[in-house]
Amino acid sequence: MSQVDIAAVKHYLLALQDDICTQLAAEDGGATFVEDAWERSGGGGGRTRVISNGAVFEQGGVNFSHVFGDKLPPSATAQRPELAGRSFQALGVSLVIHPHNPLVPTSHANVRFFVAEKEGEEPVWWFGGGFDLTPYYGFEDDCISWHRAAKVACDPFGEDVYTRYKQWCDDYFFLKHRNEPRGIGGLFFDDLNAWGFDTTFAFMRSVGDAYINAYRPIVSKRKGLLFTETHRDFQLYRRGRYVEFNLVYDRGTLFGLQSGGRTESILMSLPPLVKWRYSWHPEPGSEEARLYSDFLRPRNWLAEA
Repeated sequence: MSQVDIAAVKHYLLALQDDICTQLAAEDGGATFVEDAWERSGGGGGRTRVISNGAVFEQGGVNFSHVFGDKLPPSATAQRPELAGRSFQALGVSLVIHPHNPLVPTSHANVRFFVAEKEGEEPVWWFGGGFDLTPYYGFEDDCISWHRAAKVACDPFGEDVYTRYKQWCDDYFFLKHRNEPRGIGGLFFDDLNAWGFDTTFAFMRSVGDAYINAYRPIVSKRKGLLFTETHRDFQLYRRGRYVEFNLVYDRGTLFGLQSGGRTESILMSLPPLVKWRYSWHPEPGSEEARLYSDFLRPRNWLAEA
């Protein structure tokens, strides 16, 4: 069995953060990322990078964190009792990008590694992550290219990997209280260690590297499109769903808050402006209604390519 190499994971994640920030800042052309290095009182820290009020990106954050401690919060050990009495380390890059133009989708990506150790015993470890896309106005070409990039990232690791992790993404990024998906999906995986450390780490890298290659061409294609106040108003309304999911369901957000993580970095995923309305529904036959009928439902996008 291959050895767990925490240093190699950390090196990759820091380089990934650098690359994504460099490419997004170049695509924006009007703003750069501001870095905020921080330390966690219980052990570890990270570097948060935020872009705001750019030519393209209204706000976005790309966060690296490496936190550790002598014990996990009760919420973690209740679900995984084998972790009780173990020290832990959690490393990851997590990002959410909120463009200003409603015709450019919001995107999210996360890749992470967790290991819990106890003297005299084998470490318990796993990788997790994925990426997903949240359009406000749907373009089928964008959805197809996004999922094609996801499949290419998965293909070297098994012919069924994309299908399984696409389904997991559809199931995970679902607002049960709204009975609707958050977006058009992508990939999601967690607790993954069955392939051994080296292969699973390679898969995590493949997913991490695929994100910017999938997202940047969509931004480039859509950022110059003209939009109206109606488009903008609907974008702010739909951003409310993003807030609801992250605060109610997201595992990374909940773990970060419960384990004493840095609140500013954890909540960087929230959009700067958002609206809620009571019992609002789009006008039948409108562009806004088409988002619900044609895009916010599970689809086999690659079968339609």
